[in-house]
Formats: sequence, structure tokens, C-alpha cells
Amino acid sequence: MLPLLRSRLWFLCLAANLLVHTAQAWKTFTVPHTDDSSDDTPALQAVLNEYSTDSTILFEKGVYYNIFTPIVFPKLQNVEIRIEGNLTYPTDMATVQGAHTLFELVLPVLTWTGAAIVASPSFTGHWFSFAGGNNVSLIGSTDPKWGWVDAHGQQWWDKRELTNRPHGWAFQKITNGIIRNMKLWKPIAWSFSTSGSTNVRVYNNWIYAISDDMDKAFPFNTDGFSAGGTNLLFENNHIQNGDDCLTVGNGAKNIIFRNTRCEGGHGLSIGSLGKNGQVADVQNIFITWKNIRFEKVAFPLGPKPDAPNQNSTHLEDITFENFIGTIDEYDHVLRLDRDKRTNLGATGKEVIIFDLYPNTVKNIVARRIAPSTLSGAPPAVMCDPTILKEDVGFQCVNGPFSRTPGGSGKQ
Repeated sequence: MLPLLRSRLWFLCLAANLLVHTAQAWKTFTVPHTDDSSDDTPALQAVLNEYSTDSTILFEKGVYYNIFTPIVFPKLQNVEIRIEGNLTYPTDMATVQGAHTLFELVLPVLTWTGAAIVASPSFTGHWFSFAGGNNVSLIGSTDPKWGWVDAHGQQWWDKRELTNRPHGWAFQKITNGIIRNMKLWKPIAWSFSTSGSTNVRVYNNWIYAISDDMDKAFPFNTDGFSAGGTNLLFENNHIQNGDDCLTVGNGAKNIIFRNTRCEGGHGLSIGSLGKNGQVADVQNIFITWKNIRFEKVAFPLGPKPDAPNQNSTHLEDITFENFIGTIDEYDHVLRLDRDKRTNLGATGKEVIIFDLYPNTVKNIVARRIAPSTLSGAPPAVMCDPTILKEDVGFQCVNGPFSRTPGGSGKQ
């Protein structure tokens, strides 16, 4: 009850803060579009400081904008960015990577016309980045034809190109923020990050990172949301990708993720913590991970964490609730494992894997889980009953998935 009350209180504060701007002078800047071949970023970047407070920055509906170079938003106060037009990255992969410097020969002068982007030392890491701020909203369009951000990820996946890939949106160091109704079409990799932000609600967003050929051109590292910060609510999002729907990183506190559809990837991760023996801290990740629909989730390959000993990770008070959907034969929807993705003896039909060290977990349960496999074979689980002696919601065995009273939600 206390976590729920606390989450309601800070969202009431967020709503109140976002109403403050209505009593102040408000400015609107409509981002200009030049022509079909020119970059629209410079004209916006040149005026951002003038519209860094009490402003709307509008990408206009009906306009196709060329975001051929990254946008870096300064520190903002009471600002909303509205993506009502369609935005496109460069279609040329080499231009994005910065694999070469661009010159144009206009006799008798060799003129510099461009520079490295991702390979540049000054690149922030994201195509869209925020320097911080208070009361900041990133709002897309509810029109299904408009408000799309197209990164042309397919060509990267076709070539299996993993070098110099830009991340998408760094909504970082924001206090009291909203991300809603955003639509990403084939992001290259890593869609949204909230590193260092506080009191942010992320909802009604659509991330489409599905390849034309998921076998030969897999969309690696197309994570949906990277949750870093404090008091973050993710809900009612639709994510189709080839990696995590949500990752929770070091320093994250008070994270809620709910009412979301995940398709194609492998769900929810609190991971990559404690590498090389480093101390990592995540707190109050109220794994209100519930009301989740999954479809054809895929099992990715990857290295195991570099944990120095069997006592590096402790998990407590975790609930998985109301998960329904189909699982690929080689995927695992709910996975808490000590050696990530290296579960020996897996049959490929496991829907839950709790592979944990002794004395590292307390109060964990999976309730109302309704899985099926694509082949129609009965789903299975992997669980060591000598380690998990409490009722975890299913029979803790290496074998068929079978609910227990704790998994029915009727206790």
C-alpha cells in the first residue's frame, strides 16, 4: 500500500507542476523545414536557447523533417516538444556512422561539407539528447499517420552492423517529465533512456523495431526503455523489438512498469549490474510487472554477468502478475538467473527460469501466468526447489509449468 500511495503522491505533484506554465507568457516555435534534401536541425539548434523556458517547440503536422544531424536540447524549464510531423534520420548509414569525412570538389576549391557524427568525439551518444530541466514534456501525435520518427534501422540489421550505432532519445536529468504518444519506426538501437531523471511518466508510446527478416537480419540491442533515475512510471506502452522492453540500471529507484505489450524481444531486465565486482544499487523496483502481453518473444545470445561471487545479488519482494501470450520455443518470459542466458539443460519450452544462488532471494511469486508455446507443446519451467522453498506460484521443478495456490492469486 505504501509504494502505491507514494507513487500517487509524486504524480499529483508532477501534474501540479506541469500546470504552472499556464499562468505565464507562453511562446511557440514551429520548426521550419527547408527542402527535401537539406538538414532541418541547424535552424532549430540555432534558436533553442531562446525557447528554453515557457515554450512549445512544434514539429508541424503534415511536414516531413530531415533530422540529418543530432539535436541537443539545452536545459529546459516548462517546455513541451511536440512531434506532430514525421522525422527522419539520414538514409545513408555511413553518414550516420561518421565513417568518412565529407568533402565536395567545387573547382578550384575542395570544400568541407560535413563531419563525422557518431564517430565524432563531441557526439553525445544519442540522436536526440536533453541536457536536463524541469517540467519537460515530449509528446507525439495521436494521428496514426503522423508523429513517426524513422531511423531506417532495417539497413543496419540487414548488414548486421554493430559499429558506431547512435542511441535514440536521452531524456536525462529531467525533473517532472512526460513522454507520451511517441512513435519510433525501426530505431537503429536503444530507443529511450531516462538516466538521472526524477518524477517521469512514460505512457502510450509505440516502438516498432521489427525486422523484415527476424532470422537473417535480427534487430540487435533495440531496447525499448532504459530506466535510470527515481520515481519512474512506465505504462500502456507497445513495444515490438529484438531486445528488452525495459532495462533497469544501476542507481534506479522507485520504478513501476505495467499494462504494456511486449512483442519479439525478451521482456524485462534488471541486469548488467556488478560487473567486474563493482557495487551496484537498485532500490524499490516495485516489480509491479503485471498485465503484460507477450507475443513470439525471442531468445537472444549473450555473455553471462561477471559476478565475483555467489553472494553479489540479492532479490526481495518481487511479483510477476497477469502475464499472457505465446513464447518462441527458445525464449523465457520470466527469467531470474545467476548466469544470464547460459542455462544448461533448457528444453526451449521454459516460460519461467528462476536459476538463483542460495540465500539471495526472498518473497518472489509469479501469479496468474498464462503461457503457451508456438508449437503447442506444454510450457515448462526451470527452478531449484532446494533454493526456493516458498510457494513461488508454480511447482518449483525442472519440468512442466504447473500453478500452485500462490500462483492463482487467491491466497
